[in-house]
Amino acid sequence: MFKPNEAVSFMVYTDDQQETDRYWNAIVGNGGQESQCGWCKDRWGFSWQITPRALIEATTGKDRAGAKRAMEAMMTMKKIDIAAIQAAYKGAPADA
Repeated sequence: MFKPNEAVSFMVYTDDQQETDRYWNAIVGNGGQESQCGWCKDRWGFSWQITPRALIEATTGKDRAGAKRAMEAMMTMKKIDIAAIQAAYKGAPADA
């Protein structure tokens, strides 16, 4: 009778891109669904936010302009790309 909804979700902090990818791929690749900004749903409908620690560091960093750029970059993503977040924070292209 219970139907999952966004009132309950799980957050997983990750230490690097490999760990971020592993969790993301396990959820989405097993019948789940991608969403925006690091959110996804598993095959049962539970919401997960896969959050690299680097994202939190960038969006709360002392460089407020850099934090804004990192947040704006994150808003364009589904799975979080740590290199792109860090590049945005520094004001550099992701491939620099």
